[in-house]
Amino acid sequence: MELKENKVPVENVRLCYSPFSRTSHTAKIVASVLNISFEGPQCKVVEDLRERFFGSSFELSSHDKYLEIWALDEKDPFMKPEGGESVSDVVSRLTNALITIEQEFQGCTILVVSHGDPLQILQTVLHAAKEYSGPSGDDLASRIQAVKVPSVLSRHRKYALLTGELRAVV
Repeated sequence: MELKENKVPVENVRLCYSPFSRTSHTAKIVASVLNISFEGPQCKVVEDLRERFFGSSFELSSHDKYLEIWALDEKDPFMKPEGGESVSDVVSRLTNALITIEQEFQGCTILVVSHGDPLQILQTVLHAAKEYSGPSGDDLASRIQAVKVPSVLSRHRKYALLTGELRAVV
């Protein structure tokens, strides 16, 4: 396991997960594998890690609809699908989640259990924020805000995930 390879003690791991049932279920399995209490202080549900709301036209539709949404995202990541969240909206929500998680679990290794779109969007902005060298301040929120531009956000499919994939983000 990567935690052992990187010499991360299990006591230093925090598991943050979306409130949706499929991610809660996955988080319980991860906690069990790590032998940490799912009900304990090392595990926390984070509302802002929830799935992207695609809007009434797309929500709970066939997976074939994702291609349509992602084409819209590529064209304009600030455009909301009817009643749904744009890529930019998801970035704002995830930034709030990251700030909360960082403040609460400083110095810990964080495992995030969420959904495909939010996770690939998160990886896109964190990668861009890490590479960013312009004037913005040193805090994470400022760096993310600096890279919250169409040329970055429209490429979130570059970080597409497989179902259940475990991936280091930073």
